[in-house]
Amino acid sequence: MDVTPWLGWFLGCLLRAVEGAEATLSEVLGRARFWQRWAEMPMNERQVKLVNRLLDGFDGKLTSSKGAMTAKCSADTALRDINELVTAGVLKKSDSGGRSTSYELVA
Repeated sequence: MDVTPWLGWFLGCLLRAVEGAEATLSEVLGRARFWQRWAEMPMNERQVKLVNRLLDGFDGKLTSSKGAMTAKCSADTALRDINELVTAGVLKKSDSGGRSTSYELVA
């Protein structure tokens, strides 16, 4: 009885499980490092919601209008929150030009 094919299948499954766990752990540790770095900066609930959304992998680019929808506030309030985060160095204006200014997390 040759168990080589089964052993290959099992080790492949094990490898995929380890790689998945490594990716998840890397994401969790990256988020923890980010929050440790910015622990001293006071942020309101809307700013925390925006930053968490960016850390989760925001679809597209963060603009003041998308920030307003995410934080459930007016566009002006979202822009003030974003500008505070830019001033503090948490966010930066995206290099891509266009009609709308977009923002991204500072690496």
